[in-house]
Amino acid sequence: MQTKVLSIATILGLTAIILGAFGAHALKQVLTPEQLIAFETGVKYQMYHALFLLFVGTTAAVSDKARKFIFNLVVFGVVLFSGSIYVLTTKGLSGIDLKPLGIVTPIGGLLLIVAWFWLFVDLIRKKS
Repeated sequence: MQTKVLSIATILGLTAIILGAFGAHALKQVLTPEQLIAFETGVKYQMYHALFLLFVGTTAAVSDKARKFIFNLVVFGVVLFSGSIYVLTTKGLSGIDLKPLGIVTPIGGLLLIVAWFWLFVDLIRKKS
């Protein structure tokens, strides 16, 4: 499981850097300032959670059961949160109205919050 967590963490980090560069250079010409800020928010949260998974995957302070649960929450959370932001902010390029997709953004955010909370719970349990 540790290798899987670390591998996905590196993929999330790698793609966050690529998407950040893409946003800063290519999308800067075609997105509004508000859309660009939203896109950058997706990139930031993706990178934050790549680093979070690196921590979760390398520390002995997290139980294997919690590691697996946190991993799933983060992966689905990033896909829903950051992924929906990427799609919604670039919808003008595709010409497809994806506004109904906006409901998944807060669901993804909630999954990310639960991942952090679950880490807290697991650490408290181990300390007791």
